[in-house]
Amino acid sequence: MKDVAEAARISMPYLSELERGLKEASSEVLAAAARALGLGLGDLLSLAQQELTRYETVRRRTAPTARHDGLCLVA
Repeated sequence: MKDVAEAARISMPYLSELERGLKEASSEVLAAAARALGLGLGDLLSLAQQELTRYETVRRRTAPTARHDGLCLVA
């Protein structure tokens, strides 16, 4: 985490809060973090979309009557 924070020029505490979902990142911060991980912003968003799709598929199987659980991705 230290290497990613340094490469992205983000403080470790802030990166940790992003990782735990306690803060929302701007597109600039997301792009910097993606670059630090060797990804493009599009790659990062694609991975996030895949994870959200997987999550939604599992959620539908376990709670088919639930209509909305508040999960959202903002870029």
